[in-house]
Amino acid sequence: MTTEHRHPRHDLDETIHSPVRLSIVAALAPMERMEFPLLRDTIEASDSLLSKHMTILESAGYVEVTKGHVGKRPRTWLSLTERGREAYNAYVGALRNLVDSNED
Repeated sequence: MTTEHRHPRHDLDETIHSPVRLSIVAALAPMERMEFPLLRDTIEASDSLLSKHMTILESAGYVEVTKGHVGKRPRTWLSLTERGREAYNAYVGALRNLVDSNED
């Protein structure tokens, strides 16, 4: 099978394809970084669910996790890496191609 005849679904990134992980990268895409609780509330996920999916995205090199303190309170910030941003943009493009391929 040549790439010019490949179905667009083959270009969907399986790491991002999970609804929770897609929600994470979509929420982080327009931001420089976001605190864990804000991201959790934005995508309406539990701490444990968000942590699980963040670990997968971090392992793929798509998300950077930064820990620090504000005053004496611990904080966790999340941001897309350049690789993550490129993967997200490619994923959105693949979705568009998939939708557009069915309009003919």
